Amino acid sequence: MAPSNPIEPALDPMERIRGIDCELTHVWMVRTFLKHCDEAEEDDDLREVVRDLYDFILAVGPVDAVDDPATYLKMAKKKLRRLRGATELYETIQPEVSGHTNFIMAARSLRLAVNKIEQLVTS
Repeated sequence: MAPSNPIEPALDPMERIRGIDCELTHVWMVRTFLKHCDEAEEDDDLREVVRDLYDFILAVGPVDAVDDPATYLKMAKKKLRRLRGATELYETIQPEVSGHTNFIMAARSLRLAVNKIEQLVTS
């Protein structure tokens, strides 16, 4: 993450990775909610969102298993496009899937987490 002012230090790679891992807890919960909702049984796009969210989580792996921060960040950057795409797809289809507050809040939570992950990956 780029410093917002000259006095603020840049995050080291492991701090960035821990930040990504924290945001992935939110992505995981959104994925779990969507995976187990009744609407997922009938909606191919929703199942695609679930798969793509899982793909990113699986690709980077748990923070406790990080041996090489550069490799983790490289994989996160490689998979970021797919994570962004899943988020955009869910935001597009969410009103059609359900207007229930749970689905609306899932879209918001996912967007906030992905924005932060993108910031951490690309800084």
